[in-house]
Amino acid sequence: MHKLIIGLLGLTLLVACKKDEPVEPDPPKLKFSVEFDETLPRLGNFGEAVTVAPGNAAQSPNMNGVSLHYIELAPSGLTPLTEGAIVYEGEETLLGGAKAVDFDKAGTFAHGETVLTVDLSTLPPGTYKWIRASLTYQNYEIDYRYNNPPYADNLDLKGTLASFVGYNTYISSHKVKDSTIVVNDDMLQGYWAFETGGTIGGFTFGDVFEGEGAGVTVVNPISDTSPIPPGSCVITGELEAPLVITGNETEDVEIVLALSTNQSFEWEEVVEDGKFEPGVGETVVDMGLRGLHPRKK
Repeated sequence: MHKLIIGLLGLTLLVACKKDEPVEPDPPKLKFSVEFDETLPRLGNFGEAVTVAPGNAAQSPNMNGVSLHYIELAPSGLTPLTEGAIVYEGEETLLGGAKAVDFDKAGTFAHGETVLTVDLSTLPPGTYKWIRASLTYQNYEIDYRYNNPPYADNLDLKGTLASFVGYNTYISSHKVKDSTIVVNDDMLQGYWAFETGGTIGGFTFGDVFEGEGAGVTVVNPISDTSPIPPGSCVITGELEAPLVITGNETEDVEIVLALSTNQSFEWEEVVEDGKFEPGVGETVVDMGLRGLHPRKK
């Protein structure tokens, strides 16, 4: 009995004296998040301020989310596309017969959400002044006008638009708001689907209009020195302050990809009233976001 007690005491002392194993700290991360801001400048393809084209109208949509396919940091305005530090490339597929973004594997991110987290150690040391980000999908709410006399006259409602702005996207199916559209094919840049919404007198609007070939503004202020291939949706923005990576970072770095939604949804008017009216044949002419304004958080 005494030997048992002594043995237990010895075991207790060994456990008490055993040192805790050192815990390795998590390596510092580089994080990217998205924000949508209708107060940012409305820019054209070359980074110039632009107004809405004559005969068209536009509005700033209420963004539900976007999908990104590519993120690259570039040291200067002379850095060709793909020759900077590529931190993210989304998945692609040949299911539709040609290389295309795999929509089923692409996440959709709302305002303020983190879209990517990588170890800072994977980023080559250097000073980065520009960011390129490829957008492939947007989902947003817009205002529209519904006319169907004698049942409805000039009803101002809200609907949801799904716009595909990547170079080519394989879509098995996609949900606009409540309606699911089956595609099972590649869709080139400019495909969109609009779901009407609203309930009047017990009748719920839920029609879906589809279209192809809408224009997509792709803002690139350094297009003279570092052009983007036609058909892509790689927008380019200059960091408020350069991102300096030494390789000895000890804290996380977060970059906000602030996207301008300033009158980014544009259509050709049939009835010149500033209201989007798909029922009278008004068509989408531009779905491109109007600038990338990245900053360190």
